[in-house]
Amino acid sequence: MGKLILVTGGTRSGKSGFAQNLAESLAGPRYFIATCPKVDPEMDERIRRHQQARDVGEWWTIEEEIDLGGIFGRVRDSRVCLVDCLTLWVNNLLFREEQAGRILTEQRMRNHCEEVIEQIKKYAGTTICVTNEVGMGIVPENAAARLYRDLVGSCNQIIAQAADEVILVSCGIPLVLKD
Repeated sequence: MGKLILVTGGTRSGKSGFAQNLAESLAGPRYFIATCPKVDPEMDERIRRHQQARDVGEWWTIEEEIDLGGIFGRVRDSRVCLVDCLTLWVNNLLFREEQAGRILTEQRMRNHCEEVIEQIKKYAGTTICVTNEVGMGIVPENAAARLYRDLVGSCNQIIAQAADEVILVSCGIPLVLKD
């Protein structure tokens, strides 16, 4: 059975760097599961910088915006998977549903999370998931932003409940919430 570690924190808190260092401290080979869609030149540059940071650590990258559960069948040869990040995964699911004229409900979000957890448990290696902590900010002014915040919060709670470890990173400093 695989090990699941959730790393959370605010924007620019150092959570991705911490998660990468943690993954690199474990025996490889390693997969980086990138959920970020390429939407504009600025995001392309961010993605390029993240890729450069992994050039030295024996990484293979899989870009997957939606089907996180399906990834784990393709990475059986690895010992470590780093998913960065769940926040963008929720964004991608929400966008896909909106494009299809549907609403991504809390129950459907739960179903997506449970599918991912089920696949992680079948995976023999360590999975590190990165996510943004969204519950410490202001209440968004519009319904779409509130729905997104609520879905990310639900996803974080569901994954944290199933995780073996949960680590909050603030100002680059990790704080273990669950061990």
